[in-house]
Amino acid sequence: MIDNTSAPYGIFALRATTGALFLFHGLVKLFVFTPAGTAGYFESIGLPGALGYLTMLAEIAGGLALILGVKTRIVSLALVPVLLGAAWFGHGGNGFNWSNAGGGWEYPVMWAVAQAVLAALGDGAYALVPSSKPALRGQYA
Repeated sequence: MIDNTSAPYGIFALRATTGALFLFHGLVKLFVFTPAGTAGYFESIGLPGALGYLTMLAEIAGGLALILGVKTRIVSLALVPVLLGAAWFGHGGNGFNWSNAGGGWEYPVMWAVAQAVLAALGDGAYALVPSSKPALRGQYA
């Protein structure tokens, strides 16, 4: 049973939290690792360096969009492949557990599932530019 009174606020908390984490990770790539360093890392694991720039942009823009509630469903779905790519290419060889050296793959997969759930749920409360189909319009009993 979904509580239509409080669920939009829970969705907002999930949206804002995941948005803040994406924004943080993108800004770390921008200011700490630098764009060239991020691209170099992507190349070192066999991916095109341009994908590093795109990932950084997706994390920063996607994080801001989620925090503000701009087209949550679309943004969340777009970020799922970024997370699955991180799990497969960045952490896949490190095993399951995130506390393994280099971080395991289970943490980015969990966040991919959280983004898929957010895409299914919609915007929640306080969305600046809501998705076209509002979540929780009394369809749950």
